[in-house]
Amino acid sequence: MIKFNEKAPYAPVEYLYDVEEILYKGKSKFQEIMVIRNPHYGKMLILDDVVQITERDEFFYHEMLTHVVMHANPCPKKVIVIGGGDGGVVREVLKYKTVEKVYFIEIDEEVINISKRFFPTVSSGIDDPRVEINIMDGADFVAKRKTPDIDAVIIDSTDIIGFARSLFTNEFFTSVKNCLSDTGMFVTHTESLHFHKDMVIEIQEALKKVFPVVDLYTAPIATYPGNWWAFAVSSKGPSPREIRSKTEMKTKYYSDEIHQQSFMPRGMYERLMQRKLEW
Repeated sequence: MIKFNEKAPYAPVEYLYDVEEILYKGKSKFQEIMVIRNPHYGKMLILDDVVQITERDEFFYHEMLTHVVMHANPCPKKVIVIGGGDGGVVREVLKYKTVEKVYFIEIDEEVINISKRFFPTVSSGIDDPRVEINIMDGADFVAKRKTPDIDAVIIDSTDIIGFARSLFTNEFFTSVKNCLSDTGMFVTHTESLHFHKDMVIEIQEALKKVFPVVDLYTAPIATYPGNWWAFAVSSKGPSPREIRSKTEMKTKYYSDEIHQQSFMPRGMYERLMQRKLEW
């Protein structure tokens, strides 16, 4: 059996996966795309030699990236999803009956096409009539919106390098704030607390220059380097720690209890921001 070796960006680890079959291998305008089948994880989507999702555990990431901000909003109606061409976040957003519009912004259309072909259970919501697909840079899309009517902006980007870097600037965060409703929230992953602690802190500090409320929660993601994955969340005022939505839905991992326990304790968060946590 052949092997796939993933050298995790900016992390002192490598992962080695058995490959039962290479289902697809090609290159878009932006990146190399590969789909393989692994005996444990099932089908795996790989971009530029970095694992993005696996059939077995994608729900941990997609549920935690989506439902914290959606459940912290009492009635989310309009949502912007940037990146995540696999469609997993869109699928989770559409579980809310209050949602009227999802602006799905993906710079690489080929990722959408490959995901619809090989990951139909993940991309199942992409063709929903409430979804508007825009093939473009997410930062440009948000910058052009002038009406503060968006209830959630969810960033599902690749690693914070290369063309994804435009989604982590002061200008972008300001554009996001300007398009959010008073109860709207912004969320993005910020890599691993084990291997990328400085980057986690850097993005928290950048968000604090723009938003009055900035917080941090975490989730276990087995296939991502460091396994303890961090998410930065911000708003114009409401705390993302409070659950306001009454929507009931089926999830595999996320729950009200997980929501509340996922946030870093206040004292620990303060020590992190003071760069006093040693690990």
